[in-house]
Amino acid sequence: MVPLSPTRNASPRWQHDQVTDTRSEGDAARRLLELLAAGASGEELARVPADSGTRQLAMDIRRTLDAHSRREAELTALFATASDLARLRDLDAVLRSIVRRARMLLGADVSYLTLNDDSGDGSTYMRVTDGSASALFQQLRLGAGEGLGGLVAQTARPYATRDYPNDERFDHTGPIDRAVNDEGLIAILGVPLSLGERVIGVLFASERRPRSFSPDEVALLSSFADHAAIAIDNARLIEESTAALAELEEANKTIKAHHESLARAQEAHDRLTELVLGGADVPEIAAAVASVLGGGIVVCDADGAELGRSGGRRPPVRALSRAIAASRAAGKAIAEGDMWVCAVMAGPQLLGSITLTGRPELSDADRRLFERAGVVTALLLLLRRSAAEAEDRVRGELVADLLTAPERDPATLLDRGRRLGVDLTAPHAVLTLHAEGISRARLASVAARRAALAGVFAEQVVMLVATDRPGELARRTASELTASLGRPVTVGAAGPAAGPTELARAHAESVRCVRALLALGRHGHGAAPEDLGFVGLVLSDRTDVATFVRSTLGPVLDYDSARGTELLRTLRAYFAAGGNLTRAKDSLHVHVNTVAQRLERIGSLLGADWQQPDRALELQLALRLHTLAGGDRSVLGGMAGE
Repeated sequence: MVPLSPTRNASPRWQHDQVTDTRSEGDAARRLLELLAAGASGEELARVPADSGTRQLAMDIRRTLDAHSRREAELTALFATASDLARLRDLDAVLRSIVRRARMLLGADVSYLTLNDDSGDGSTYMRVTDGSASALFQQLRLGAGEGLGGLVAQTARPYATRDYPNDERFDHTGPIDRAVNDEGLIAILGVPLSLGERVIGVLFASERRPRSFSPDEVALLSSFADHAAIAIDNARLIEESTAALAELEEANKTIKAHHESLARAQEAHDRLTELVLGGADVPEIAAAVASVLGGGIVVCDADGAELGRSGGRRPPVRALSRAIAASRAAGKAIAEGDMWVCAVMAGPQLLGSITLTGRPELSDADRRLFERAGVVTALLLLLRRSAAEAEDRVRGELVADLLTAPERDPATLLDRGRRLGVDLTAPHAVLTLHAEGISRARLASVAARRAALAGVFAEQVVMLVATDRPGELARRTASELTASLGRPVTVGAAGPAAGPTELARAHAESVRCVRALLALGRHGHGAAPEDLGFVGLVLSDRTDVATFVRSTLGPVLDYDSARGTELLRTLRAYFAAGGNLTRAKDSLHVHVNTVAQRLERIGSLLGADWQQPDRALELQLALRLHTLAGGDRSVLGGMAGE
């Protein structure tokens, strides 16, 4: 049966009612649209007689329009706030404006801002607040990850809570909870103040009652925080620039004054230099300096003997020595009582001293003049010594003489060393350098800048350096010279040694050391005999068995001593068994797993390479020596002295 059409089969009255309903619904929809256009509220829309679906749609449209309007108002306020911040220049004013605007944007009870501590410990401290009444809260400091703010600063992510005191997501600490409770805060929203990947602080909005911050509010405060961070950075840069400009202005004034004094000093320096180059002697230079400075001048050599005087008085020996030492250390003239003393130097070498009396107070300009007089005096004293140094060059470099025949005339060698500023009676390390593709003259020239004494002997460059750590010095010298010269420089070291004979013996030991490094293929490295393990025992004239055993097995010996374990016995059994765990465990009468665990512990103490052939050989030799000495420290010490 074919169903009847509702229209065709409906009564005329039913059709009339249907048309009437349709017209009513259309009128209601039109009324709703008119109200929406007029900006009617949701309550007004709810009173319009219409079907629920149409009314709900109209109310949804109303909410959407409200949200857009609210967002537009928020963005307008945000951009206005950012514009205001951009005009501020003072950092404190910027910070105060930020927290005040943040409070206004979110309609919060309290807003505040913390800045990260520059110490790098991850903490953040309260910088400025708005709406706060608690002194305790205003002085709050948060450690890394502590509380809501510490977590924001640590993670660079915003966090919000409706009820902070009872929110277990955060690391509550006593100081933070007391401060928050004293301020009466409940709901807190915190967003990071970020510059790129770097967080510089945290911006907060808080309520004294529970409040759920919406995603839009979080986004709004986050956007504001991005603008605020830039404003803070700009204010800091402006403050730094202002301070730099002030410093630059002050520096310009200082430079001008210095320029005037330097011009005067240069004039005096030229006058004195002309005297020196014209053949003047020390008394003439002293007289010229005295006339320029208006005081008495006394010039002494490095031993304190008077070389020339113009007025004034000779200072006491003890006071002069003390002042010269202070002047050398400071690199300038030093006041000593009512006199001024300047060490006369040629590089690191002390040539003598010049003393000014009758001028207890010196201006900076006059002090520089006095120091320039010291430079000119150094030039004069160097010229006086040129004949003696020429004789030294004819007879060869001091290094060559020292190592060729140290017993022939040790007193003369020591004196020559003193004249070069080197005390050969003091302990020195002796370094022998080897480099392929670099001339010995160039290598010696570079080495001389790093040594108390350097020269070429037996086709090798030799350095004398005052240090008690020859191995460390050798490694550093090899690294630095290799880097600066662009080719491997191998350095063998020995010592420290004092006196010509001991220095010559140390040189021979350093030669053997550098040859061993080359033979081992360690080009470009530096070492002393004690750094070469058992090879060092063979090379050194001062074999130190105890030190070798200690440096090789020390971590294992200490571990056994502290814990009463048997790692050393296990290591000895392992090597005796040829590295076979089964035979080793039978020798030790323990389970094979125990042996494996002990060997694993040994590896953690000695390093992962302890089973490599070279390292294993050193360990076995050290074990034999330790066994030979019965493990007794006193016996090892006795062996070292033999």
